[in-house]
Amino acid sequence: MKSLIGILVAAALFFVIYRAYLKKMPTTDEGTAPTQAISLTGVRSDLLQIAQAERGYVATNGHCGTLDELLSSNTISMARSERDGYSYSLECSGGEFTVTAHHSPAPAGSPIRYPNLAIDSSMQVHEVN
Repeated sequence: MKSLIGILVAAALFFVIYRAYLKKMPTTDEGTAPTQAISLTGVRSDLLQIAQAERGYVATNGHCGTLDELLSSNTISMARSERDGYSYSLECSGGEFTVTAHHSPAPAGSPIRYPNLAIDSSMQVHEVN
């Protein structure tokens, strides 16, 4: 009987530790679900790819190109200018540019949020409002 109680106590302790570990799983951004990590990593990768392509386009042509020009000239290898609900926009002035990834807000009362991300000519991805 003592061994059965010992096994039950060990199983309960294992369950508590396992549950606490799962709750502490890392997320990529504050307030996002762990399942969003893959999408947000892809969005960050797309932003970096677009920024590198824009930097090269400015160096080659002496002026900024639009996102459509970068896509049509195969400067970037993205098939479309969106990913998992995020759409990309490119603003440029002279040699400075900002690429932004926008997502529509989550429904009211939802615990999940969709951060809008941007990258500029400094090549650093950051969250924007």
